[in-house]
Amino acid sequence: MYRFLLTSRWWGINVFVLLAIPFCIFMGSWQLSRFEGRVQDHRDATERVTTDRHEAAAPLRELLPVDKATSGRQATARGRYGKQLLVPDRDLDGKRGYYVLTLLRTDGGKALPVVRGWLPGSADTAKAPAAPTGEVTVTGALQASETPGDDGVSAQGGLPAGQTGAISSAALVNLVPYDVYDAWITLDKADSGMTAVPAKAPTDSGLDLKAFQNLGYTGEWFVFAGFVVFMWFRLLRREVEFARDAEMGLVAEEEESATV
Repeated sequence: MYRFLLTSRWWGINVFVLLAIPFCIFMGSWQLSRFEGRVQDHRDATERVTTDRHEAAAPLRELLPVDKATSGRQATARGRYGKQLLVPDRDLDGKRGYYVLTLLRTDGGKALPVVRGWLPGSADTAKAPAAPTGEVTVTGALQASETPGDDGVSAQGGLPAGQTGAISSAALVNLVPYDVYDAWITLDKADSGMTAVPAKAPTDSGLDLKAFQNLGYTGEWFVFAGFVVFMWFRLLRREVEFARDAEMGLVAEEEESATV
């Protein structure tokens, strides 16, 4: 009854199944490892944000350019505060408010964006405290330039004068008359009664959409493997039933009755 398994047709089906199942399992396992890696990156990044606050601050120039290893590290820079801008529509502890961003003119000539704190409500220059005068030394968590459209970063244009939607050198270079570092820091201790803005984990190291896409692909590949097995058994059952009917003469009777 199972002699049909030795036919060339079934040899092709069996070889396909034997290759498809390990391939699907391999791809599913690989996608799962990618998801687990992103979960571990998220844990490491979260722990690093906490531990970096207790580490000694390093000079800004030693931590540039910003990457996953230096994002969140304590950085220190010296200079004089210059132009001040507001960053609207930023949430903190479940409340809507805005960042007070001031450019620090360093000795090298470039300006470092410094988030001096957060205030609740709509962005209002009258409520934003003025920056300290004279030469100052600032210390805070180093952050990479933001990209419009990221979490919490506004992508809208046409903001009023004195406001910016993203803290990035690309956005700020059009708002200030000097070069800007491709980085920014958020002060550990906010100025003048404002709330300190906590550091964020580096991008592409958290449980974002890509991570859950990896998890979804994992399920899909294992479903494909199960579907291949299911279809193989279904074809086998059909072939066995056909062979049994042929032995009992039912196939011939059906064909004869169909021709009448």
